[in-house]
Amino acid sequence: MIDFGWAALGPPQRFPVLFFRPETTNRMETTVEKNERPDGRQTADRANLLERIGLFVLDMDGTFYLGDQVIEGAIDFVRYVERQGRKVLFFTNNSSQSPRVYMDRLARMGCPITREQIMTSGDVTITYLKENYEGKRVYLVGTDALTESFREEGICLWKEGDPRPDLVVIGFDTTLTYEKLRMACGFIRQGALFLATHLDLNCPTEDGFIPDCGSFCAAITASTGVEPKYLGKPFRETVDMVLVRTGVERERVAFVGDRLYTDVATGVNHGAWGLLVLTGETGLKDLETSQVQPDAVFESLGEMKELLEQVLG
Repeated sequence: MIDFGWAALGPPQRFPVLFFRPETTNRMETTVEKNERPDGRQTADRANLLERIGLFVLDMDGTFYLGDQVIEGAIDFVRYVERQGRKVLFFTNNSSQSPRVYMDRLARMGCPITREQIMTSGDVTITYLKENYEGKRVYLVGTDALTESFREEGICLWKEGDPRPDLVVIGFDTTLTYEKLRMACGFIRQGALFLATHLDLNCPTEDGFIPDCGSFCAAITASTGVEPKYLGKPFRETVDMVLVRTGVERERVAFVGDRLYTDVATGVNHGAWGLLVLTGETGLKDLETSQVQPDAVFESLGEMKELLEQVLG
């Protein structure tokens, strides 16, 4: 069985889920009066938690949009948060596209953002390489968009005729070929370090799931016996980059998304908050068996806005 690096996260922090719980979580210092509804949700608790957040780090597919459709209430949430003087940062593990592509897509959906409001696992990988392997030669398995991002940031990319690369980096390469896999495996066997932009095994599309970066890495590991260092969500390097870019204190940052093992885990395992929305991959039944437990569960970003309005007006 291949180890996808969960040990690096340490033991999961199991916080009570505010969607169900009758008591106040130990990370909240203020006791508030409960407003229990027939469905069991403790409205006051979740609103109190949201009031503490200064930065909402939003996943995209399954959280803000599904395919080409914005999820109801998502744009209103972003606009409301910004009107309240709080920040929104979009983060995607999908490293197949450049940040500009995501900016253009959000603009077409009626939610224009700046470059500072979008971050990808490719961005985290570039920062990690510059901070730890400056000037080292990299064999990159990635799309043209990811390759161009690496070049623009001054990453030294391996080309035919160069000496053996120092590192192999695997991204979500939708142009993957057997030759790319063969060369990656060969360089790793010769001693190149093995990195990956993110650990997602599958990428959701309108036609179903397709193999993602984690699946490519699983094949390479099966062949070489070497496991990669993963970046992106849910790993520490992502949280560190978010904190540096935004200047918001860790305890006022919430990672919001529809996946427990990436979006929620990023927050709860690294001293921030992890909030689950039920508009994508995860359902309530999944909470029963998950080692990663969110700090709160919401139907959608729209419901989060409604609760924020209760405490902020």
